Amino acid sequence: MCGRSNLRMLVPFGISCDRPSKRRTTRKLALCFKEALPATRRRVHMQWRDTTDIEMILRSKPSFKDIIFAINGSILPRIAPHLIAISLISIVAIFAAQAHPGIFARISAIPFTLIGIALSVFMSFRNNACYARWWEGRKLWGELIISCRSLARQTSALEERDRHVFLHGLCGFAAGLAARLRGEDEHAAIKAWSDISLNPNDPNPTNTVLDHIGKHCLRLTREHQIGEIQYSVLETQLATLATVQGGCERIAFTPVPFAYSLLLHRTALVFCVTLPFALAGSLDWWTLLPVLLVAYTFFGLDALGHQLEDPFGLEPNALPLEAMRRTIERELLALLGHEELPDAIKPHQNILR
Repeated sequence: MCGRSNLRMLVPFGISCDRPSKRRTTRKLALCFKEALPATRRRVHMQWRDTTDIEMILRSKPSFKDIIFAINGSILPRIAPHLIAISLISIVAIFAAQAHPGIFARISAIPFTLIGIALSVFMSFRNNACYARWWEGRKLWGELIISCRSLARQTSALEERDRHVFLHGLCGFAAGLAARLRGEDEHAAIKAWSDISLNPNDPNPTNTVLDHIGKHCLRLTREHQIGEIQYSVLETQLATLATVQGGCERIAFTPVPFAYSLLLHRTALVFCVTLPFALAGSLDWWTLLPVLLVAYTFFGLDALGHQLEDPFGLEPNALPLEAMRRTIERELLALLGHEELPDAIKPHQNILR
């Protein structure tokens, strides 16, 4: 039983409320909310799944076998040369300690403990900054997909030829933005979808596509095919797309400061190179185990941060721009009534481009 004053609040959750009684208690009202919350959580969970169905490295939860032997999808291939070099240096230190006992006796492991803690803290700061760039890039492309869907829905009442200009223009914008962020040919990517005339010397042809769509909106307004309110709604979506492009360009063209990254690279390298000489005298051949473990951690975190720093690149952990662009193309072409759609991009060896 629910009160009439709470009817409007509970109906959106899918809860039916009976006629209010004169004597309702707080407990009954709490039961109504208790019934409403699970339905709300299920609905929010389903919406979250609908907007996060695009991943990069597609693997299930790793088993113990994957943790030990998995190579594809890990950072190991990228840092393998570093680990081999550290292994050779460790072997040299072990042979030197065996040939000349006590040669490394004055080298204590205590300074390495302190330096290792400080280095791990600074490296975590850098990786957090790189991951923030990666996640912001993913959110921006999520906004791009949402704006394209919204603009397509808001133009559903237009004539077919006018709607064709809008939706094909959006496909050209997505293709041009992906090409721009990856240093590819923007003009060729846009020409595949839009027949607008592009200046070969245009510094930003992707923005020219948005300008063309905006001018088409103005023309429809002057011809009274759309009202001023609808024009304002469409212009809002175009402004969102321009904001998305600006945010992506800010990430792509503003790297993490080189001096900060270089400092961490050098410190990690010096630490891993000198560590075997502090352990070889006491651990002998067991020196390889802690040295390689530390080198794998530091070099792996450094390489992973480098990949996340450029979320629009071609590294395995970069964002799948091609797959997201293809998602936009398939959905917009389907709204135009096309029956033959381009194939969705599938992951190759657990990697989605």
